[in-house]
Amino acid sequence: MSRSPSPGSDDTLTLRALVSTKDAGVIIGKGGKNVADLREQTGVKAGVSKVIQGVHERVLSVTGPVEGVAKAYTLIIQQLVAANPTSPISISSPSSTHTSIRLLISHNLMGTVIGRNGQKIKAIQDGTGVRMVASKEMLPQSTERIVEVQGPIEAIGNALQEIGKCLLEDWERGQGTVFFHPGAADDRSGGGRRSSTAYSSSNYNGAGRRSNGDANRGRGTPPSPGSPSTQPANLRTQNISIPSDMVGCIIGRGGSKITEIRRLSGSKISIAKAPHDETGERMFTIVGTPEANEKALFLLYNQLESEKERRVGREQQQQEMQD
Repeated sequence: MSRSPSPGSDDTLTLRALVSTKDAGVIIGKGGKNVADLREQTGVKAGVSKVIQGVHERVLSVTGPVEGVAKAYTLIIQQLVAANPTSPISISSPSSTHTSIRLLISHNLMGTVIGRNGQKIKAIQDGTGVRMVASKEMLPQSTERIVEVQGPIEAIGNALQEIGKCLLEDWERGQGTVFFHPGAADDRSGGGRRSSTAYSSSNYNGAGRRSNGDANRGRGTPPSPGSPSTQPANLRTQNISIPSDMVGCIIGRGGSKITEIRRLSGSKISIAKAPHDETGERMFTIVGTPEANEKALFLLYNQLESEKERRVGREQQQQEMQD
């Protein structure tokens, strides 16, 4: 799931979910009838990503007020369960049917959904009767993670409404999300780490030199004599907040890691010297083309995940030594 409103439309939520190609066909309906009916009944905008040959997943996107989005997903899940009578899932009534939906949520918004010490996610689960399972890794070439919501259909709808409210309250953290596109990586079975490595490597070997040139121009290096300036005209500025205790791992010894991220992405990245609010987080400002910023965000988030895993491993080792 992702949150993608603009500051002027802070009551609008975009909720993304991963569905099978077969389920996408049910959602769309013959001649687009089902999705058209859905729009009419709920007032939302809904659509499914295009078919990619050899890829068996597509992304469902629903945009509208939180209540409308939750209602739309409830109707969609009812359609999917009814269209699959051979499923072991009981379809005796909406209140007793257990099923699930795989939401796509920006990595930067996971803390908003989980809450301090897991209090928010526990409250949602206890209040609606669903079970929520969050993936540990970001999906290939994206900064989105899967959150699977399991339970009765109506309970899932209620949970989505609560999740949507959380995301609307903290929508700014979702800016700059690199959306997942099915088929963007050859293999997801190896988890996020393998796909992240492949992504970085391909950028380094293929687009890395070009990105490096863009980064140099962004820092004011003049073009060679006689060559036209190729300074991009469509520069974008994006801000993300990073916990203060994680800033050092992103900068690296002598600035080595942040320099590498700048080089690979082609974006200019500046770091605030002091926290911007009471949370103690530091603001990172990224300036570049949309494509360059997307790479920069991916690399920054990947570095954060690697550091978190390293710290967890170190804590486990210390615990084992104490035991």
